[in-house]
Amino acid sequence: MKRESRRHRHKAIATGLLLGGSLALPAKAAELSGRVSDVSGVKSLQSAEIELLPLGRRTLSGADGSFRFSDIPAGRFTLKARYSGADTVELPVTVDADGVTRLDIKLGSSRDGDDMATILVVGQRANQASALSRQRAADGVESVLTRDAIGQFPDQNVAESLRRVPGLSVQNDQGEGRFIVLRGLDPRLNAVSVNGARVPSPESDSRALPLDTISSDQIESIEVKKTLTPDMDGDTLGGSVEIKTASAFDRTGAFVGGTVEGAYNDQTGRHSPKGSLNFSDIYADGKLGVAGGVSYYDRRFGSEGVEASDWTISDDDVAYAEELDYRNYDVERRRISGSLTLDYQASQDTALYLRGLLSSFRDQEERSRLVLGFNEAPRVGDAQSATFASDDGEIQAEREMKDRTETQDVHSLVAGGKTYHQAWTFDYALSQSRASEKETGRLDTNFERSFEDPGELQLTVDGTASLRPRFAVSDQVLFVNPAEYEFDKFELTNGRSTDEEQALRVDIARAFSLERGTAEIKFGGKYRQRDKQYDLQLDVYDDVSSGDRPTLAGFSTGVPYAPGLINPTVSAAAARQFFNANRDTLELSTADTALESNAADYDVSEDITAGYVMGRYDARPWRIIGGVRVERTDNDIRGQQVDLVEEGGTRDGVQLDEDTVFVTPRSRSRSYTTVLPSLNLRYEAGDDLVLRAAAYRSLVRPDIADLAPRFLIEEADNGGREGEFGNPDLKPYTAWNYDLSAEWYFAPNAVVQVGPFAKRIDDVILQTRIEDTTFNGIAVDEAVLPVNGAHATLLGVELNYQQSMDFLPAPFNGLLVGVNYTYADTQTDYNGREIMLPATSRHVGNLVLGYERGPVSLRLAAARRSEYLDEVTEDGEGDRWVLSHLQYDLTARYRITPRLQVFAEGINLADQPLRAVFRGTEAGGDRLSQFEEYSWTAKLGLRFTFAEGGI
Repeated sequence: MKRESRRHRHKAIATGLLLGGSLALPAKAAELSGRVSDVSGVKSLQSAEIELLPLGRRTLSGADGSFRFSDIPAGRFTLKARYSGADTVELPVTVDADGVTRLDIKLGSSRDGDDMATILVVGQRANQASALSRQRAADGVESVLTRDAIGQFPDQNVAESLRRVPGLSVQNDQGEGRFIVLRGLDPRLNAVSVNGARVPSPESDSRALPLDTISSDQIESIEVKKTLTPDMDGDTLGGSVEIKTASAFDRTGAFVGGTVEGAYNDQTGRHSPKGSLNFSDIYADGKLGVAGGVSYYDRRFGSEGVEASDWTISDDDVAYAEELDYRNYDVERRRISGSLTLDYQASQDTALYLRGLLSSFRDQEERSRLVLGFNEAPRVGDAQSATFASDDGEIQAEREMKDRTETQDVHSLVAGGKTYHQAWTFDYALSQSRASEKETGRLDTNFERSFEDPGELQLTVDGTASLRPRFAVSDQVLFVNPAEYEFDKFELTNGRSTDEEQALRVDIARAFSLERGTAEIKFGGKYRQRDKQYDLQLDVYDDVSSGDRPTLAGFSTGVPYAPGLINPTVSAAAARQFFNANRDTLELSTADTALESNAADYDVSEDITAGYVMGRYDARPWRIIGGVRVERTDNDIRGQQVDLVEEGGTRDGVQLDEDTVFVTPRSRSRSYTTVLPSLNLRYEAGDDLVLRAAAYRSLVRPDIADLAPRFLIEEADNGGREGEFGNPDLKPYTAWNYDLSAEWYFAPNAVVQVGPFAKRIDDVILQTRIEDTTFNGIAVDEAVLPVNGAHATLLGVELNYQQSMDFLPAPFNGLLVGVNYTYADTQTDYNGREIMLPATSRHVGNLVLGYERGPVSLRLAAARRSEYLDEVTEDGEGDRWVLSHLQYDLTARYRITPRLQVFAEGINLADQPLRAVFRGTEAGGDRLSQFEEYSWTAKLGLRFTFAEGGI
């Protein structure tokens, strides 16, 4: 009944939007409108500040460069336009008593022999000028990244681009930027929208959107809003990231552009192709705009690394890990992205749009592992080594292959419009977003060998205090003989996660003309309906029904691996061929299969109903925005209780003769309401100095997977179990946020910015590790459980400096400099000890050195973040920390002709690895958790453009 009523509600919403969009309401007389563009008239300039003097009325040019003043008296005025990187323009205008007066504005002129039109719209200076104009004009504290007139974005991955924003760092996956960390806060605490629609996450265990699924070739701009106003969704602590695709009205005519490139990865010696095509044009006498594009990237790369766990110390004071894990990855990631935008000027007062984005991300991975386990302490050792002997206890060696293909699909569709009626503005949108992750036919194959006879094997680990321990064995012939390794098990995984959200938004604003400046009352509402599901089927085959167990001899292969003796490895092709041919003769472990396949499943719906009222006062030097937003959250939480009763146990008075799993569906509903007031102040202390202050309340709801009464279990061969659990009792984070900012735009394309900020966060959610516990009837040796902790505080400051050095003598006038630094200090109490918030780096910094003159464009970028706490233990013994990361990238472009450009790029030039350690273990000091290397990647390509009217 609930889902049926939703369908009728959606039909009514869609009908109302269509009727609202078709209205062509009569316009009031005395209206002034126009468009702001570069001097050629081809490229629209967004966020140019337009002021009508002496009335003191101000507005900003939209994405298509348009601006509008309504409800103004007839007469003669001066129109003043300001845009970073261009001289301020003042134009006389006479407003007629009846009808609409139109005046278009072109910015940029020849100065000192330079073509300012080109500087405004093409290259690094264009990106910088556009970004600074939007930042300066924003209502709150905001950072912006934009592409230029020929479709160039600062980086080729959305996450990589955001690395350059003040206060922002990136968490990598396999050496590529994936999740954003804003002001040091966990990626789950940030919000990401595409064209105004919140985009859910394809991953089963997180709200955070992996941004490597979206190609930057389809993006016009990224706005990072660090303070909130009441008309924005209130569910973010770090900030709100708004991704926007291009519109045909960004230009006045047809445009076609594209790239063809190839990449080379030093780690694997493999090449990767990439290509993109973008287009736009305007039809129907300028009323219909069509823009879109498609991109393809087949990235082939790999990595190699070492992991360790369960660090301890022997009675002889020898530190060692009870398990070492040597890994080699061979990965191919294929990303196809497409976008399409339709804009229609239905009437003089109504503009409609339809914006779609689709991305498919396929990750094919073969992971080879050698896992070493030690049941007894080392026989001898010192500060740097440990020697184990089979005489003292079992030495286990497992050789495994994970053969996985995972597909993540993300799409977003937004239909909406804006209608003006005299002093009223009606803004409306209906959106649908969907993300899914599908893992089909993943096959994990395991072979093992136990060395336990006296004199059979000695194994020495060297570098136990380092992050790259190696090992040597006394009998290498025996250790690497594939015939010695016996089949242990196959695991066949089929999993699917879906996350879907529909939303309706309506905003209504009424403007009031003051003697000087304007005031506005705005109110509206938004309804969001979200449903996230996860279904896992994991079949465990741990025996053969007839004959001897096979050995690795029929499956062995080898991989290049610098850190040590990982070969022989399991051939993915041979393992899959054997499994498919002999599946009927393999024995299915019914208990393990039922446990794994039912425990992780969940279905959680989340309905959010929000309303707000907001006031706005804008009269130079002040802009004041304040109001309150109220959001009600309703959850329906469904999962399964899975009880494992082992052989010999009883259930309902009956003794069981084998391990048996019992599955009981569980459901729960809950709701809560959150009040979110906010106030943003903007003060122009001078023509080039903008001061800001903001105070607002926000929330972040728990990860949907964390709410579900589900768990993931990993069972070792010795019967030990590790689990990850959900917690339906989790409360949302709530926070009071305070920001100050001073921005000095001391030159046409320059800024110095200082921005202190503070947050008090209540009901912090921590992933805590608990030992020897029982959850839903399942006893586990170690469990990770999300729990609400005490409140946390965050104090920090952002520093930002950007400047185009065009005042220097040639050839140094082509230099551009960008430096930013963020300090964020977080504290919270957990189990009586003071810790940092997880995923919070105390220091984040970026340096960009650019050079652009004539056909040459160069850029060197360095990004650094300090260490952060990744996982918290209950008693602090063995917290996991990810160590600092410093990455260098270099880009070079050369314009062969006005329409053809060659470019090259070097990524991770210093071969910065991923380094993670356990801190506070019995072994003392920092001990290896994970070390992974990716080496550098080089790219070479061509970019072509065609634009009607030039550029």
